[in-house]
Amino acid sequence: MTALGKLLRTTAFKLTLVYLLIFILFAASLLGYLALNTRRLITEQITSTIESEIKTLTEQYEQGGLRRLFFAVQIRSRRPGSSLYLVTTPNGEGLAGNISALEPGVLDHPGWRETSYRRLEAPGAAEGTEHRALVEVVQLGGFHVLVGRDLEERERLYGIISNAGRWSFALVVVLGLVGGFFVSRRVLSRIDAMTGTAQVIMAGDLAGRLPVAGSGDELDRLADAVNAMLDRIVALMHGLSEVSDNIAHDLKTPLTRLRNRCEQALRGSTGEADYRAALEYTIEESDELIRTFDALLMIARAESGHARDDMTEFDAAEIARDVGELYEPLAEEKGLALKVDAATAAPVRGNRELVSQALANLVDNAIKYAAPGKLNGQPAEIMVKTGREGERITLSVEDRGPGIPEADRGRVVERFVRLEQSRSEPGSGLGLSLASAVARLHGGELKLEDNHPGLKSTIALPRAGPVGTG
Repeated sequence: MTALGKLLRTTAFKLTLVYLLIFILFAASLLGYLALNTRRLITEQITSTIESEIKTLTEQYEQGGLRRLFFAVQIRSRRPGSSLYLVTTPNGEGLAGNISALEPGVLDHPGWRETSYRRLEAPGAAEGTEHRALVEVVQLGGFHVLVGRDLEERERLYGIISNAGRWSFALVVVLGLVGGFFVSRRVLSRIDAMTGTAQVIMAGDLAGRLPVAGSGDELDRLADAVNAMLDRIVALMHGLSEVSDNIAHDLKTPLTRLRNRCEQALRGSTGEADYRAALEYTIEESDELIRTFDALLMIARAESGHARDDMTEFDAAEIARDVGELYEPLAEEKGLALKVDAATAAPVRGNRELVSQALANLVDNAIKYAAPGKLNGQPAEIMVKTGREGERITLSVEDRGPGIPEADRGRVVERFVRLEQSRSEPGSGLGLSLASAVARLHGGELKLEDNHPGLKSTIALPRAGPVGTG
């Protein structure tokens, strides 16, 4: 397709033609209205002038008879720029006036009409050319009296307006087409630039971004949205790559350990007790692997947004109490006091299962890493709280463990990331990652703060309306 063909097929050019057609129709209607009303106004002025002349001549006739009428017509017809006058006998023989010829039958019908005529010029001059006039014919004492005005002025003004309209239409069409070409070419150049960048991206270069002109128009907004989408896609692909690498590294060790244990059982076991111990170890390692994959699937479910289909309104305080009750025995076994402060209703709209799992992960981490007894003179306890921060509901877990250095708080929410002090504890490094994904799914965030000492983990979610009592 040629460049001109592409230009003519653009939406911008087609819209320009539509707007141009609308403007031409509007301008034509406006000029037509102006021309017709100008013509009507001039006609009304001519009519008013003729009626005034007829009235004056009628008064002259009534005051002095036919002689005075002739005299008045002769005087008026000789004035420069005078109206048209003609007085004839009932047979049509001219007696006075400045008209030499009329269309046949004009004097036979009293009233108004337009007619062609020739003006009676000065003595010795050639007979005048033919013109058009608006005339009124009346009868006075059996004689025909005609008074009229030439329509040349009206037609000239009408012609001026018509000529101006034609030139205006031509100018509008030319400027409209030129403007359409200019706008379409500018838009097409930007679209071509976006298309070229998109083709580069499709070829595999995800670093490419759509150009932004900086004008803030709809193309800039589209480019910004697409660029943001590309940034998100790159981040997801980077995350997927990291997940693949992490799975390969973090799951290789337990799988190798599981295989070695089975091989050792086959080679060195001498009795049923050894085989049973090997099978129990295998089941334990398998359960850990299953929990890791379950966590990965739950994170993927949260990040994909599919869990939004199961969102309902519920009381987050009730979840806090349920999780506290579930983990209280485990905390007591480790010598920790697990307390729950969730007396006030905390309405949230979301996926109850995911929010429960996210809070359970935070409590489980706190129990793993909180030191029993006392730490820096503070009681070794874990506090689960619900509260409000503006338009958000907060679910927080406070412990007195080693905490997380501020420099590492942005990194620990990534998949399979485990700090050095947590290497000795069982786990896959997916708990905080799941909590962060659940918070983002609900339009909230996961905040990690210093508890002086220890760690305060907070899931902040948008507050919903009051939860019904059911």
